[in-house]
Amino acid sequence: MLQRLHIALLTLLFFNGGSARGDDAAVSAAPDAIPARTVVLTFDDAVKSHVTVVAPLLKELGFGATFFVTHAWMDDAQHFLSWDDVAAIHKMGFEIGNHTWTHGSFNTPLGAARLADELARVEIELARVGVPKPISFAWTGNAFGPESVAVLEAAGYRLARRGMQPEVPYGRIHPGPLFDPARHHALLIPTAGDGYPDWNLAHFKKVVDRAAAGKIAVLQFHGVPDVVHPWVHTPVDQFRQYMRYLKDNDFHVIALGDVEKYLPTEPVDDDPTLKMRYPDGK
Repeated sequence: MLQRLHIALLTLLFFNGGSARGDDAAVSAAPDAIPARTVVLTFDDAVKSHVTVVAPLLKELGFGATFFVTHAWMDDAQHFLSWDDVAAIHKMGFEIGNHTWTHGSFNTPLGAARLADELARVEIELARVGVPKPISFAWTGNAFGPESVAVLEAAGYRLARRGMQPEVPYGRIHPGPLFDPARHHALLIPTAGDGYPDWNLAHFKKVVDRAAAGKIAVLQFHGVPDVVHPWVHTPVDQFRQYMRYLKDNDFHVIALGDVEKYLPTEPVDDDPTLKMRYPDGK
C-alpha cells in the first residue's frame, strides 16, 4: 500500500512540474510563438478620422488595432474624437489605449511626476462611457524615460509603444526596429514604421515585409487624414492601399494588447532603452 502511494505521489509531482499542489500550483505557461507576417496597427491622438474612416475600414477587413486617446485636442470637435466617439470605436471591437490627458512630455523626472494623474484622468473618462481601463500606452511625442516606465508599471500598464527613436532619427523615412519580445521590454516596444505624408506603398512594403516569425512590425499612424497635424497626415487613398496589401498578402493584423500572449514569462530587464532618456532632458 505504501509503495502504491509513493508511486502515485511521484506521478503527481512529474505531471505538475515538480509541485504536489495540483490545480493550485503557480504554473507559468510558455509564450505563444509569433507567426510570420504579424503586424500591430496603432493610431494616436484621437483624430476624428479614426471613427469616420479608419475603424470602419479595419472592421470590414477583419483587422485588430489599438487607438491611443488623449483629451488634448478634444475641444476641437470637428477634427478630434469625443469620448462618445471613443466608446463607439471600443464597441466596434478595437482596443482603446491611454495617450495621457494633455499629450505632454514625460521623458523627465518632472514629467513622470505628472504621469499618474494624467493616466487616471483618461481612465475616468473612459469608465464614464463604458470603456475598460487600458493595459496599453503610447509614449506621447515618442519621448520616454526610466522614471515614467516605473509609473506605468505601478499604474498597471502592461504594454507601451515608443517610436522608431533612438534607432532611427526623427523624420527620416527609413524602417524602424521590429519588436522582438525576447529583446525589448514590454513598456518600450519599438515602432517599425511611423506613418509620414512622404510614405508610399513601396516603403510600406519594405517596413512590413521584414516581419519574420518571432518578430512583429508595429505601425504608428495618426489621422487618416490629419488636417490639424499635417506632418503626420496619411492620405485616405494611400492608407487603403496599405491595408489592402496586408489583407491580400495574409498578414496577421492585431492590436497592441494582443501582443501580451507573446511576451516572455519574465520581463526583459536588460533592454538598454530602460536606462535611456529620449530625447535627452534633465
